[in-house]
Amino acid sequence: MRAPSRPLRSTSVRRRTAVVGFTCALAVAAAGCAESQRGEGGGEGGSLTFGAAGAPDLFDPFYASDGETFRVTRQIMEGLVGFKEGTADVEPELAERWEHSPDGKTWTFHLRQGVKFHDGTDFNGEAVCKNFERWYDQTGAGQNNALSYYWIENFGGFSDGAKPSLYASCESPDATTATVHLTRATSKFPDLLGLPSFSMQSPTAMERYKANDVRAVGDSFAYPEYASAHPTGTGPFKFASYDSGNAAIRLERNDEYWGEKAKLNDLTFRIIPDETTRKQELESGGIDAYDFPNAADLKALRDAGNKVEVRDPFNIMYLGITQKNNPALRDLRVRQALAHAVDRENLVKANLPEGAEVAKEFYPDTVDGYADDVQQYPHDPARAKQLLAEAGASDLTLNFYWPAEVTRPYMPDPQGIFNALAEDLREAGITVNAVSKPWNGGYIDDVDNARADVFLLGWTGDYNTPDNFIGTFFGTPDNRFYTAASPWGEQLATELRTADAEPDDARREALYQEVNRKLLSDYLPAVPLSHSPPAIVVSERVQGLVPSPLTAEEFAGVSVTG
Repeated sequence: MRAPSRPLRSTSVRRRTAVVGFTCALAVAAAGCAESQRGEGGGEGGSLTFGAAGAPDLFDPFYASDGETFRVTRQIMEGLVGFKEGTADVEPELAERWEHSPDGKTWTFHLRQGVKFHDGTDFNGEAVCKNFERWYDQTGAGQNNALSYYWIENFGGFSDGAKPSLYASCESPDATTATVHLTRATSKFPDLLGLPSFSMQSPTAMERYKANDVRAVGDSFAYPEYASAHPTGTGPFKFASYDSGNAAIRLERNDEYWGEKAKLNDLTFRIIPDETTRKQELESGGIDAYDFPNAADLKALRDAGNKVEVRDPFNIMYLGITQKNNPALRDLRVRQALAHAVDRENLVKANLPEGAEVAKEFYPDTVDGYADDVQQYPHDPARAKQLLAEAGASDLTLNFYWPAEVTRPYMPDPQGIFNALAEDLREAGITVNAVSKPWNGGYIDDVDNARADVFLLGWTGDYNTPDNFIGTFFGTPDNRFYTAASPWGEQLATELRTADAEPDDARREALYQEVNRKLLSDYLPAVPLSHSPPAIVVSERVQGLVPSPLTAEEFAGVSVTG
């Protein structure tokens, strides 16, 4: 375990020598995992209205992958594990503790007693297994990557056996125990069960309102009544209504909640896509809080008495490189030239908010497996030109993709960032053809289908494991980076799978450190650029909001005065 390098991180995201699941499981044999500190209580805390940047796709988190859906469902549903508030550290939630077999394939969860779903039915071992079986037994449209994204990314295939699955089976020997069998050990279990997609939902409600009855309609999907009007979890808030005409979602306090009751009487999410309008609504008192304020507005927001909470930078922005269409990019010297060409120090100072920092690797140093001795690429246009000449690529031309109509936590100003990097590349003698498309209007499709030469993209961690970052990026050789074009593409994917499956903490740490060294020296499939701290702003009347490095704030402990 390496001590956090910055005070900001000392109380938040952690870098441990083991994935939490394995470590916690070892500890549980003697004293059990740390238990949630929730107790009885709660009280009258008024009403809070949050300005959401977009409409949720639906309210069944299993079929969702968008942050605005999760922002809502996170308040009304819970998982077997959760994340300690203000951190990326996993902690008990509906499971009080757990342990695993020596081979890491069998996980036994000891469940919290006295928990009920919002429809009054019991949360128990049978309900846990029914949720797992629902996820695993998806058919038809339910297997579409756009719907079961998080299942496919984390568990793989379904019960039809068409593709291998991490999940094998679930059994409940009694009401307070659920045993989950996996097909192999993985470093990301049970942390991944803290993802909103794997929240526990009422089997009774899902059956009554036909939760699995999702259908493809043209290029979109039609969702069942459950997903639009009857999401049923165990959380401190209950779903009350969705007024699509007025773009407002209302939740109300769950007075039967098993733990400390929410302080707020009710919580409303108003959908306000325009960032300037959200700011004006905060100033006028129309809303009490909103996310991702423009960095240029932070001082004015603070001067007006609002509280601007800056999250820990648990993300990465990178310059992606696709090796599919431009043969020059398959030469390591050319990719190294790109790394030397970009001035990341200046980028961070000129284009990113206060607290941003240059990235040396593809995830923050608070994540396991971070190596301190990776190869670095200081800004050096002369060295970039030399490498291009050695590779016979002095006339290099790149189609450089950047996204429009979007702001991401790690990429607050895509056009400004593109302009800075494009100028750096031109300084190194590279011809840049700019290609810009809306984020959901062709950009992601083009990037994911390897149509760009270089592109801007990034990632906010879902949970604190290396696999969630570099396993997602480079775990398959035919994705957006198209590392399959290089002889090491499959080797890198194998190295990542080997590290993920290693159950021994120390050996896994060493394996990931070695992968990180090779990523920067031997492979360089992309250029890590920066870690950027996204902000959230609340009015001076709001108390108790704890910013999350996962951008996963919970509102149960929040109150509004005055």
